[in-house]
Amino acid sequence: MSELPSAVLFACTMNSIRSPMAEAILKFLHGHHIYVDSAGVRPGEIDGFAVAVMDEIGIDLSKHKAKTFDQLEDSYFDMVITLSPEAQHRAIELTRVMACDLEFWNTLDPSIVESDDRETRLAVYRQVRDQLMERIKARFPVRAAIDT
Repeated sequence: MSELPSAVLFACTMNSIRSPMAEAILKFLHGHHIYVDSAGVRPGEIDGFAVAVMDEIGIDLSKHKAKTFDQLEDSYFDMVITLSPEAQHRAIELTRVMACDLEFWNTLDPSIVESDDRETRLAVYRQVRDQLMERIKARFPVRAAIDT
């Protein structure tokens, strides 16, 4: 794919882990070449483990304010990428009133992993972060942003 979209929305269930990670990664890789936002189906708050694992790679998520689809400031996106089944269902409704590409990247919710061991939980969050990084780099090649 040689042309990058101008506006991308990442969506998950509560906009507290997966979609903020994806939003931050795409912004980190492409800066202002692409308008990027994220939303959740239900209200939530940024997850501390997500903040910690993103900080490890030099991306600050601590100021992220979780929001729902209804709280989005912009109402037009070229592409919506959903990261949970619940978000996929909500995004399908959105595409009835907005012409955009819709992709479903079913991504593990690391908060469902139960463990009293902090390192075990962080390892799962890192796995999700790294998978999102790989997928985003493949879908939105940085080279294309430099060429345009």
